[in-house]
Amino acid sequence: MGRRRSLETIQQAETVTISELVRLSGVRYSTIKYYTEEGLLPFEQEDTRLTRRYHREKALARLTELRKWRQEGLSIREIKENLRKGENEHVGEIIEPDPNSLCSVSFSPFQTNEGNRPES
Repeated sequence: MGRRRSLETIQQAETVTISELVRLSGVRYSTIKYYTEEGLLPFEQEDTRLTRRYHREKALARLTELRKWRQEGLSIREIKENLRKGENEHVGEIIEPDPNSLCSVSFSPFQTNEGNRPES
């Protein structure tokens, strides 16, 4: 396992690991992993290594969108449908995070129906 990168280095990196994305966004590891497994948060994975890499800016923007949709009461199924159909006005729109406040992005815990997993 490699050495942990500094927050300053992570903020400048093009791609980040799931743990680094947790540090930047404040979103729980299990939530990011769930969104990844559900196909809501794209990642890249090298053939030789199993480490998932997320494009930092796109992943932070998508997490912001997911948080907004969940706060609006959309289920995971509804979010997937919106992403597939492109019906939501924000789909495809990249929300550029403020580079000066990447660490101060505030995420509140999601309301769930099944313990710690978001509703599907």
